[in-house]
Amino acid sequence: MSLMLEEAINAPERLRGQLARNQSMLGELGARLRAEDPSAVMTVARGSSDHAASYFAYLCMQTRGIPVASLPPSLSTLSQAPWRLQGQLAVAISQSGQSPDLVASQKALGQGGATTIAMVNTPESPLGKSSDIEVPLYAGEERSVAATKSYLATLSAAAQLVAHWNESSLLVSALSELPDRLVEAGAQDWGIAVDALKDCERLMVIGRGAGLGIAQEAALKFKETCSIQAEPFSGAEVRHGPMALIEPGYPVLVFAPPGAEQAGLLELAEWLEGVGARVLLAADASVARRHLTLTDAGHEALQPLSVIQSFYPMVAHLAAARGINPDQPRHLRKVTCTL
Repeated sequence: MSLMLEEAINAPERLRGQLARNQSMLGELGARLRAEDPSAVMTVARGSSDHAASYFAYLCMQTRGIPVASLPPSLSTLSQAPWRLQGQLAVAISQSGQSPDLVASQKALGQGGATTIAMVNTPESPLGKSSDIEVPLYAGEERSVAATKSYLATLSAAAQLVAHWNESSLLVSALSELPDRLVEAGAQDWGIAVDALKDCERLMVIGRGAGLGIAQEAALKFKETCSIQAEPFSGAEVRHGPMALIEPGYPVLVFAPPGAEQAGLLELAEWLEGVGARVLLAADASVARRHLTLTDAGHEALQPLSVIQSFYPMVAHLAAARGINPDQPRHLRKVTCTL
């Protein structure tokens, strides 16, 4: 078993511990944010962490009604932008908390007046120390280069932060059941996707809403573990140009969990099949024509976690079917330091 697969399967237990250890701290942070009532949120992250930031941004905008922007670190490190962020919130996300550009950006945003939060998996990291508040991810040491359990831990922490900020008892309750639901999600048989994709060289991954960040993460994992040129798109944008790539047999993976976006994604999947695409539709058991079954996460905001938990074992098996060790992606290291 690869380290990637082992760590992905271990994610639900890590989340179980995280939920217990962070409950009090995030409850207090939620109260602080309600008191400060930030007018906008900035996020700073790279790679998988930036995809998790996209998930957090959607939940925050959806429930708080305030804009959230992902800031390029180069605005702080190369351009020295004159930030004016009083009454705003800056959230930096990193597994290691060591990348110089993230640390410099977080410091600059704080100096510009923002309240700064760091979500990190490494205690006492430079990023955590440069922030007003550190939210530990408690994913444990992640030895696989390809992030899995730390990504899920970030999504979980983001959902917990939003739940406590909004005093949402429904989301807090659903989070308490999430580890058990993710165990079921990780055991879903997505072997049909391995068979369909083991010889492909390119594909599209489609999601929408809070699930777009999951489509982005899945596309990245196809690239780094399977050497497949995968591109993520929103279901609402894919017809604005990308559809010109579709030809008979072109593979498209569509994530359509329960929620407001599902109807449109199911319609899109049907249309894609009509023009000849090789569609792999991931949906819950109520969708008769699904190809890949999704486990219900118990709350609309948590459905993306179920999707990616089922995806990770599949992509690890796909890498093996293509003769690739997912723990040794070409040219990559666990900690990437950028300026």
